[in-house]
Amino acid sequence: MRLDRRSLLAGGAASIALGRPASAQGWPARPVTIIVPYTAGGTTDLFGRIFGQALQEKTGNPFIVENRAGAGGTVGAAFAAKAPPDGYTLFVGTVATQATAPYVFKKLAYDAEKDFAPISLFATLPNMLVVTPKMPVKTLADFVAHAKANDGKLSFGSSGAGSSNHLTAELLAKLTGVRLVHVPYRSSGDIMNALAGGHVDLAFDNITLAWPQAQGGKVTALAVTTKDRSPTAPDVPAMAETFPGFDIGSWHGLYAPAGTPKEIVDRLAADVRQVFSSESVKKRLFDIGAVARPMSPADFAAFGKAERAKYQDLIRQIGLEPV
Repeated sequence: MRLDRRSLLAGGAASIALGRPASAQGWPARPVTIIVPYTAGGTTDLFGRIFGQALQEKTGNPFIVENRAGAGGTVGAAFAAKAPPDGYTLFVGTVATQATAPYVFKKLAYDAEKDFAPISLFATLPNMLVVTPKMPVKTLADFVAHAKANDGKLSFGSSGAGSSNHLTAELLAKLTGVRLVHVPYRSSGDIMNALAGGHVDLAFDNITLAWPQAQGGKVTALAVTTKDRSPTAPDVPAMAETFPGFDIGSWHGLYAPAGTPKEIVDRLAADVRQVFSSESVKKRLFDIGAVARPMSPADFAAFGKAERAKYQDLIRQIGLEPV
């Protein structure tokens, strides 16, 4: 399922009165590319397009989203890391590309900390445990019992090794003592289609895509992965209600190649704050289960460092071997 980007963009970024201040040292004087490391139609793509359209309206200069999917987002990340640091290539990073990849892949074509200039977080959101409607379960307790009775037989879809939905499933397997079969896909849309068709049994995917599918009866929602319930789906329990301390979420933020002029980075951070502090954008993010969290470049750098430490410990706890 693809997000209805037309309505989200038109009602969000298009309604923001950003104005036309003078550009920083003439930037941007030509099209700016925003690299999204996943296929079009997903959550990461949505955030990139909301921001790109708002900046295009503000500056009158094209901001073009370019989707470069593959290897859990690391293909797009490596491409962005090697781009000239001139402000004309931006990158929408995620927990997978910036926090978990360094500990999941033996050979990574970029350094998640040194090769990027953090600009600002866009938003955070929970993942949601959803299962195929063919599975005879209605609650998380039902699922755990069913998984134990079918140890090693159930498969889960993810958007690649090291993604938050992959690690969440591995953590659940560790906590329950069951074996689950990992089936990676290129996009969240592919995962949802596989679930609806019964080709995989379960997935932990962004609430943005999973919840509409559950509301439509195509999958069954059992829990959200953050420590608290989501206001968007208040009747769906949090994993922490069954497994205390369980708290794994997803996040998306804006980066530039390391060495990008500070003036441009600071200007973009201010733009992110203006766009994602807009009541219209916050409302639309709420409707899809996300929470806007713009921050300064320094705070975003500290956030990324803390996330890497968190997931390094988690991967160690799970016992996941680098691939």
